[in-house]
Amino acid sequence: MHVIDALSAVLPPTRIVRDPDVLAAYSRDQAAWAPRGAAVALVRPEDAEQVRKVVAVCAERGVPIVPRGAGTGLSGGANAVDGCVLLAMDGMDRILEIDPDEQLAVVQPGVVNDRLRAEAAGHGLWYPPDPASSPWSTIGGNVATNAGGVCCVKYGVTRDYVLGLQAVTGTGDLVRLGRRTRKGVAGYDLAGLFVGSEGTLGVITEITVRLLRLPEGAPTTIVGAFDSLVAAGRAVAAVGAAGITPSALELVDRYCLRAVDDWKNMGLADLGDVLLLGRVDDGDERAAAAMLECFDRAGAAWSTRSTDAEEAEALFSARRLAYPALERLGPVLTEDVCVPRGLVPEMLARIEKHARAHDVHIANIAHAGDGNLHPLIVVPAGDDEARARAQLAFEEILDDAIALGGTVTGEHGVGLLKKRGMHAEVGEDVLALHRAIKSALDPAGIFNPGKII
Repeated sequence: MHVIDALSAVLPPTRIVRDPDVLAAYSRDQAAWAPRGAAVALVRPEDAEQVRKVVAVCAERGVPIVPRGAGTGLSGGANAVDGCVLLAMDGMDRILEIDPDEQLAVVQPGVVNDRLRAEAAGHGLWYPPDPASSPWSTIGGNVATNAGGVCCVKYGVTRDYVLGLQAVTGTGDLVRLGRRTRKGVAGYDLAGLFVGSEGTLGVITEITVRLLRLPEGAPTTIVGAFDSLVAAGRAVAAVGAAGITPSALELVDRYCLRAVDDWKNMGLADLGDVLLLGRVDDGDERAAAAMLECFDRAGAAWSTRSTDAEEAEALFSARRLAYPALERLGPVLTEDVCVPRGLVPEMLARIEKHARAHDVHIANIAHAGDGNLHPLIVVPAGDDEARARAQLAFEEILDDAIALGGTVTGEHGVGLLKKRGMHAEVGEDVLALHRAIKSALDPAGIFNPGKII
């Protein structure tokens, strides 16, 4: 029996989509340079039991399954492979529980990040992981890539908030992993293993996350303008060396600000060549003053403590809008390297060197406070020579991150774009461990094949 016929026998007909235009729209994420294959069908399950049935059908026939959330990824991790069934989890979007006493929430994978944050806020609680895509990205996708965001420098990334989950394994079993308690060490951390697995180990159908109390008091924003990336990098290193833990420390260059201005007319492009946007919580005036001093000692052209909440929010909004603003200018090849904070100046200098060597324009944004840099290589549409040069720069930046003791991906995931870099980073012995784990959980090799390993 063909896989479509087999799926039709166990699912309502409304759950299976074969329209070519819909399949094309769901066959890729936001990584414009990543290849994609042709799917045979899209399935939009309503519940975990339907997911289990899909996995059982596909495992029996060796048909690949590519799970996907909102498609906001930037590494090709959700791209279709030839002959696959796309499993779109966006329809499983219920917030099942918010427990104010235990400070946790139980959600389906299709719940949008900002929606969970808003619902939690109604209970005086907060879900900290805040990727730039939080208005659109889903918790399931965030878990699959271990997404970070602006405030992760202080509050941590998605992995720090996942207590437990429910998933369908490659044998078609629906299992619960992890716990609801604050502590627990019974057995291996299999729930943690699924975080960052990019859909290669199973399909996540439910997630239990830890929540925090909403911070008290208004945050303080500190802004510094610098004449070069390296000078801004020195300020980042100085903040770390001073023992300051900001709730955000973001870098954005003039090229990004100009792109945002051209799109949204926010009037920010002339504030400086490179801006650092710092933020401290709970009215910590000593930390704010110390960060301002770090900026000045590192050579800031000007620095200030913002007293206008709307102005401060506009600056952070511009940082979040930088990537979509640059996409309007041409294809963007997005980096996601992370290095030790003290080596941020060196890494930024190397990025500038590669831009000059390969004659490409590299815009820069960064979660600078934790060393997570996002060089954005922008090329003119249709310029194949520029695209080839950009790819060379991309690969050399990955190699430099590894050489400096860093990683090729801080939060976007490996997907398709960073497989070579990831293999170079971890080595063959560790890759063998990855493959053994995948074989145990996915014996038929159907989950998102060709990604990561």
